[in-house]
Amino acid sequence: MADPKGFLTTPRELPKRRPVDVRIKDWKEVYQEQEFSQLQKQAGRCMDCGIPFCHQGCPLGNLIPEWNDLIWRGEKAEAIDRLHATNNFPEFTGRLCPAPCETACVVAINSDAVTIKQVELKTIEEAFKDNRVTPLVPDRISGKTVAVIGSGPAGLAAAQQLLELVIPLQFMNGLTKLVDCFVMESQSLKWKNLSLIEE
Repeated sequence: MADPKGFLTTPRELPKRRPVDVRIKDWKEVYQEQEFSQLQKQAGRCMDCGIPFCHQGCPLGNLIPEWNDLIWRGEKAEAIDRLHATNNFPEFTGRLCPAPCETACVVAINSDAVTIKQVELKTIEEAFKDNRVTPLVPDRISGKTVAVIGSGPAGLAAAQQLLELVIPLQFMNGLTKLVDCFVMESQSLKWKNLSLIEE
């Protein structure tokens, strides 16, 4: 558990937004840099609530109290490992997700919610800065090949999961001919042939 009294003693605080007239001139972040010590205080607001409803609020089932506690303790390497346990791309979700986990946060019942989204984003940014994010290269391949249609966030997440199962893949961003690909059945791990035909 993070700071036992953090949610009582530390108010919710997000980084300040950069002025609009400055932001429209570049593609940099909307928010100003946040000191890691400030992030630790915000992560320390996560309380030992018994049943962490943030897990149900998060579509990915992120282990939010666990990585909040690790960030509060300054254990960045362990925090990014816990974050990657359920989230393929926190660099996307930390920016784009509307953070339903914060709405589900127990602290939000009678106070401001924990800044879960900001802790997630800063955790992955710190990991990139410390060179803790590296390619996951399989040590062997299965001999099967899977075609992943689309290379957006969902396609990339599917690719990462398939690579963990030592299955090589090929990305396709449009069907122009008959494609044979293999689809893994989730329960039995058997393969079936699926033909996709151009319409």
